[in-house]
Amino acid sequence: MSQITVEELAALMKKAAGVTVSPQQLQERPDTGFDVLGVDSLGLLGIVGELENSHGTPMPVDAERCKTPQQFLNLVNSTLMAGA
Repeated sequence: MSQITVEELAALMKKAAGVTVSPQQLQERPDTGFDVLGVDSLGLLGIVGELENSHGTPMPVDAERCKTPQQFLNLVNSTLMAGA
């Protein structure tokens, strides 16, 4: 199973949370809080739901509590790799 890239996360942020962030911004500042980027808890829940639908894998409950894109990617990608 493939890992989630910053490009995919940026696209999910736009689709599920209505927040436009460039992949470059996520790479350059991976520890910027979702709240600073404009993603609230409902937006993050939407991102988790989109990932579950597209990958057919339940995401960990903690995914919706992640504070930064880097923390989110680390958790989600470790879950996807464990399920591979």
